[in-house]
Amino acid sequence: MLDLIREELEKAFAACGYEEKYAKVTISNRPDLCEYQCNGALAAARQYRKAPMAIAEEVCAAVGDSDMFAEITAAAPGFINMKAGGGFLSRYLNGMAASPKLGCEETKEAETVMIDYGGANVAKPLHVGHLRSAIIGESIKRLLRFKGHTVTGDVHLGDWGLQMGLIIAELKERQPELVYFDGTYEGEYPEAAPFTISELEEIYPFANAKSKEDEAFKEEAKTATFELQNGRRGYLALWHHILNVSMADLKRNYDNLNVTFDLWKKESDAQPYIPDMVQYLKEEGYAHISQGALVVDVAEETDTKEVPPCMILKSDGATLYNTTDLATLVERRKLFDPDHIIYVVDKRQGLYFEQVFRCARKTKLVKDGMKLTFLGFGTMNGRDGKPFKTRDGGVMRLEHLMDEIHEAVYRKMKENREVSEEEARQTAKIIGLAALKYGDLSNQAVKDYVFDIDRFTSFEGNTGPYIQYTIVRIKSIQKKYNERKEAEPGPEGAGAGNGTILPASTDCERALQLQLSKFIEMVDTAYEEIAPHRICQYLYELSDAFNRFYHETRILAEEDRVRRASYLALLRLTKEALVLGIDLLGFEAPERM
Repeated sequence: MLDLIREELEKAFAACGYEEKYAKVTISNRPDLCEYQCNGALAAARQYRKAPMAIAEEVCAAVGDSDMFAEITAAAPGFINMKAGGGFLSRYLNGMAASPKLGCEETKEAETVMIDYGGANVAKPLHVGHLRSAIIGESIKRLLRFKGHTVTGDVHLGDWGLQMGLIIAELKERQPELVYFDGTYEGEYPEAAPFTISELEEIYPFANAKSKEDEAFKEEAKTATFELQNGRRGYLALWHHILNVSMADLKRNYDNLNVTFDLWKKESDAQPYIPDMVQYLKEEGYAHISQGALVVDVAEETDTKEVPPCMILKSDGATLYNTTDLATLVERRKLFDPDHIIYVVDKRQGLYFEQVFRCARKTKLVKDGMKLTFLGFGTMNGRDGKPFKTRDGGVMRLEHLMDEIHEAVYRKMKENREVSEEEARQTAKIIGLAALKYGDLSNQAVKDYVFDIDRFTSFEGNTGPYIQYTIVRIKSIQKKYNERKEAEPGPEGAGAGNGTILPASTDCERALQLQLSKFIEMVDTAYEEIAPHRICQYLYELSDAFNRFYHETRILAEEDRVRRASYLALLRLTKEALVLGIDLLGFEAPERM
């Protein structure tokens, strides 16, 4: 919409002898005065040494009687104010309705993109701290695919650190008779794991707490970690059991979030690349010894604060997260050759990723021109403003949080209408997921936000359930219309929304049409900024515009059949925009609420 208006103004500026670059158009920040605005005359005045008001009046006159504008006027000190013509606006919406993806164009420079947005550790249950990475990453993946990129989502599990040694050491104390601890055993190891997911989830925190009080146990865990990483058969077999049991549980929890990954890669997958990478860094002179450790200097002259060296190996030769993340970049380059990698990680990791990215670029571990993006997010806090906890002060498991939301929605549904138990529970899950995801994504990712279950599950206001309710309301109108058409067939010839959208006849209809016309711009802005909250804001404003139209318009009672068909076509386009929008956010709408 803005492009079409700009092109029309460019012709007018050029006709008056001014450069086309001054014809930039924006949505007005004063909707009481106009819908679109151009401030180019103010900038052009300096170049052409002419009063901005005179330039603005010239351009308005040059536009002439174009039906693109219902009104175009010059306003002091040199603004060009515009209102879209009704016919132009309706033609634009009919074009959207007839186009794939409602007219959104795919990028002309498609890239191979990888998104790292999981980061959970195996042997531990998902907790609320894993929520934002998964939700934000899933939405970004969907948005980039929608714009035509080839996108691979990687869960990138933590499976190779001290937590493995802690579990192995604790298992050895509890069940020393297990064959995995017999260093002389040469046979096949059992296929079944010697623990369940529930037992595994108890073992790790117990062993972790013990290691902080028992130095000997901590050393034993470090030794177990070292032996695992150096290929001890029994420990590798236990590690595989831990992975299999953990990943089944992780997949179940991610499925409940409607979050999917193309790759279930792990830290351990990068280990084979580390020796050659370290050797390369030494031979090429990038790495040097500092206080016994192998490091790469990544500080730059323009730094305004200290950026420490990127440590590759500790003084005892042990690897670090830096080592693994750099080796993962080597692996990703070799296996997938991405043009862009996006890391969706807690914003407090910003300095760490700056070190890793600088090291990767300086040492040429990544190809020239490859983009590395750190998308840091804030924390989800309780009403006290502190990181979200359980009532007893512990970290809440993600599935328990989801259960709470489902239960809250279920109670609201049972209070407001009679519905079967099965339908209520199923619908509560769909609405609860929307409440959770929208409550998160409606905030700018980098900002902290307060988790408020009452507000998030409300069917009114800027919430996921409100967007869903609007979609369900449109479906209900379409259903009533189609049932009436079947009972009383007539010559109208337009099903629910298959007519042509006419120029608006009321203010509320025009407001809805204008909001729909912003859809393509919204998608492009959300894409360019990698910002799902832009989608949320648009969907809320579109829902508000529709509900005002619904309350002020006799849609199915409209006697003029052509006008009624136009209303239904407008409803259909509104529903498509809302459904497409919530799909980009990673949830759907139920059939009824």
